[in-house]
Amino acid sequence: MLKRLDGLEERMVKLERAMVKLWREQVKLREEVAAIRSGVNALKKDAGAIRTTLERLALTIEGEARSVVRRRVRERLNVDVELDRIFVDSMGVNIYGAAGDLCVIGEATVRLGPTLVSELLSKIEAIKRSRPDLLRRRIVKVIYADYATPEALEAAKKAKAWVLKWDKDLTPLAVEESW
Repeated sequence: MLKRLDGLEERMVKLERAMVKLWREQVKLREEVAAIRSGVNALKKDAGAIRTTLERLALTIEGEARSVVRRRVRERLNVDVELDRIFVDSMGVNIYGAAGDLCVIGEATVRLGPTLVSELLSKIEAIKRSRPDLLRRRIVKVIYADYATPEALEAAKKAKAWVLKWDKDLTPLAVEESW
């Protein structure tokens, strides 16, 4: 019987040691979870700051685009078109303005790829369907970009879309008759 009790006591001591070890591990895990939570919170804060910065940059690029496009249209076509951002059926158009029989419709981007050229054409078609009152007899399709891929420039030329940056034209200015 004493042998049995000694055996039980040994097992209890081993269990106690195992429990203490588990408690220590649990404390370590809690500390690690707290550190991870802190890291996630820091990442959330950084992501929010990045989002804000990107939104500001987008607005800056759009504002610069509207200013440059307006000046170039005035110089080239002798038409002063006030440009702004519009929404048509919850679809945003970065550059839009109309004066007389001319309207300017376009996008502003840092890097132009062929997809944005197609997107611009789709937006113009959507405007034709849902808001034809925004269009005029003559249309200038424009994309303002800091950088444009060769494929995008080729697509823009085919679409007769004027691609430019602050210091030069990347494709020729084209005025298209809409009717």
